[in-house]
Amino acid sequence: MIPPNTSHVLLAGIVGSTAYGLAGPGSDIDTLGIFAAPTRDLVGLRTPDETHVSTKPDRTLHEAKKWCLLALNGNPAVLEITWLPDDLYQVRTPLGEQLIAIRSAFLAAPRVRDAYLGYAAGQFKRLSGRFGPNVEHATRKRAAKEARHLARLITQGCELYATGTLTVRLDSPDLIRDFGDRVAAGDLDEAKSLLDVAETFFDNTRSPLPARPNEGPVREWLSAVRTTHWEA
Repeated sequence: MIPPNTSHVLLAGIVGSTAYGLAGPGSDIDTLGIFAAPTRDLVGLRTPDETHVSTKPDRTLHEAKKWCLLALNGNPAVLEITWLPDDLYQVRTPLGEQLIAIRSAFLAAPRVRDAYLGYAAGQFKRLSGRFGPNVEHATRKRAAKEARHLARLITQGCELYATGTLTVRLDSPDLIRDFGDRVAAGDLDEAKSLLDVAETFFDNTRSPLPARPNEGPVREWLSAVRTTHWEA
């Protein structure tokens, strides 16, 4: 069941490792969605929750304005919902289609660089804390996952920065799996090297993306959402 105030889902699809092509046996299927809270509720005494998270299945739903603000900051985890392959979408309403059509308006070169590099650096920091004497199998398994996400973020971030296009389903998932296994086996230097290469790439690549997002189409879209969903 969809939680209260989220009956108007505008766009939803399968994201995460399944979308990237990195899922293995036992991997969870993650769903991300965007919903419109009734506009009357937003101007009431108590506003509805902006995000709903549930498990079994794993699902995150962001209210339309919350999603827009996250996307305008280049958040990789939310941007991908507008770049999914067609077969991964579960809900595509007319307003969801309009959002896909203006997805490039959310992009800005500095924010893409900072967001993707920042998330990748966060993965490396977690990796660095997992190595030491007598590392357990579970820890290595977690390290491999974190290393895969580091490589995936760098792959997608560099592409988005250089071309203005995001490919969610990876072209070479096996290479990223192998990278994760090597890092988890103790080759932390390879992860650091990849992070350094990515930083150099961003520094030396001229991006077609603008310096700031184009907020005009975003405001117009959100206004259409509010008009359409005035009442529950």
